[in-house]
Amino acid sequence: MASGKKPTRFRVVGKAHRKVDATAKVTGVTRFADDLFLPRMLFAKLLRSPHPHARVLSIDTSRATKLPGVKAVLTGKDLPIPFGILPVSQDEHALALDKVRFVGDPVAAVAATTEEAATQALDLITVEYEVLRAFPDALDALEHPEPAIHDYADAGNIHKLIDLEFGDVERGLAQADVVREDVFFFEGNTHLPMEQHAAVADCSPRPTGSSRCGAPPRRRTTCTGRSPRCWSSRRRASA
Repeated sequence: MASGKKPTRFRVVGKAHRKVDATAKVTGVTRFADDLFLPRMLFAKLLRSPHPHARVLSIDTSRATKLPGVKAVLTGKDLPIPFGILPVSQDEHALALDKVRFVGDPVAAVAATTEEAATQALDLITVEYEVLRAFPDALDALEHPEPAIHDYADAGNIHKLIDLEFGDVERGLAQADVVREDVFFFEGNTHLPMEQHAAVADCSPRPTGSSRCGAPPRRRTTCTGRSPRCWSSRRRASA
């Protein structure tokens, strides 16, 4: 029950306050995940598609794996489990499996002891593509159901087709002063566009010789960027 008394003084509401981390950020003192370097950390590089829509016929990484300093080369076949933000759209892969769907879609990843070696290894990976028709906008995708962007669809290249009707639609249209039929587009947005997930992990061995996060003894693992492997590693580490 309200007391009826008006507050006479607020400590926070109605006052200007300095952000707690403002000074550290504007002076460059704040350390982000990209600023952290651990001993024996490897450098990773991604090979990306130059095509907006194409089938991946083959990927030859044999020359890249033989380059001095290269520790690992991954393709989509090494990471076949799909993921997604919503349960209904588990259609993303860390690396493209059999098709690329936009310019820059990653098809291979290289980890090496130096950034130069990782970059050089990308040039040694050979990818054979079958270029497919691209769709410059949503309207073009509606008008052309083939080739299918994804293997699933409610109709053609429509991810989800839903009809919504509320009340007596026909009566409402008959009584309306103006009726307009059109196609409307709404661009998706988010409350936090700068949602850059990053994690740096340093796995220490247990006295028994096994690692706390499941990696071999004294092996350090670093995850940066929006990678599903980082999320799964953190889930395993916390299990």
